[in-house]
Amino acid sequence: MADQSNIQSAASKSIRPFRSSEEYLYAMKEDLAEWFNTLYELDVQADTFLESLETGCALCQHANNVNRSAGDFQRRHPAAAARMRVPRREVVFQARNVAPGSFIARDNVSNFIQWCRQDLGIQDVLMFETNDLVLKKNEKNFVLCLLEVARRGAKFGMLAPMLIQMEEEIEEEMRDQTASGALGVHHEGRASRSQALASAGGAQRLALCDLRNLDELVREILGCCTCPSQFPMVKVSEGKYKVGDSNALIFVRVLRSHVMVRVGGGWDTLEHYLDKHDPCRCASLCECPPGPQSPPLTPPRGRFASPVPLRGPRRGRAPPGR
Repeated sequence: MADQSNIQSAASKSIRPFRSSEEYLYAMKEDLAEWFNTLYELDVQADTFLESLETGCALCQHANNVNRSAGDFQRRHPAAAARMRVPRREVVFQARNVAPGSFIARDNVSNFIQWCRQDLGIQDVLMFETNDLVLKKNEKNFVLCLLEVARRGAKFGMLAPMLIQMEEEIEEEMRDQTASGALGVHHEGRASRSQALASAGGAQRLALCDLRNLDELVREILGCCTCPSQFPMVKVSEGKYKVGDSNALIFVRVLRSHVMVRVGGGWDTLEHYLDKHDPCRCASLCECPPGPQSPPLTPPRGRFASPVPLRGPRRGRAPPGR
């Protein structure tokens, strides 16, 4: 469970000094930075995220660790691995005396990109180019690519960032809901799953958010609008809300100081989500999309994230294959 002080601080920090359209990217960088630091005992910070990884050394090291985890998974679960894309090619890179922006750094990054495309089969829409990292031209795609790499590694039992772990929590909840035909959340089932994850990963793990105070944070953000008729956002159960006139269903979680919304195959901050769908906020920002209704959530196919002990590269219990 999340630290109580962390939950309380979210209410005061959720409206950050930058635009809400930038906050979701910052939240992802925070999560990925903690993930890299936990795996490899680095000191990556969200504010200097690209600078910390621009030599490509840590990226290529991680790619080779994914390969090793995939190989271990294939030996332990050959039937499951047969239905998955298993990377095998070692990524060659220069690890010493690599200057940022140098030819060697560019070559390292290029080799990592080639591995992502050819061995993992990551779609182009989630990929970045060498200059995007070296020249810091496309921060968004670099972050989205690393999240997708983390998702693939999690399938082989590697430690996943907190966002990926929350995705699996939500997707398992949706599977349970579909199987039972019930709209509400089974709290006992969630508790038992959390205990199982904790016991499988050991005492040290990336803690998922505490949902007990989530509704207070949601009301805090909704309260920023002083219109007589506020944008409808109705709590269905813990971490689950219906929004807008269309009653679209969304899942909400706390990620450190950010209130995050599961949207399609990715994440957004609640502030930015409301900026795009609340007609009042849209009018004030001049970025209202056509129509006042929110699109329904279309979740991606199931992904797996296993918490693991913090010695690295960390591996958790092997998840079942698709």
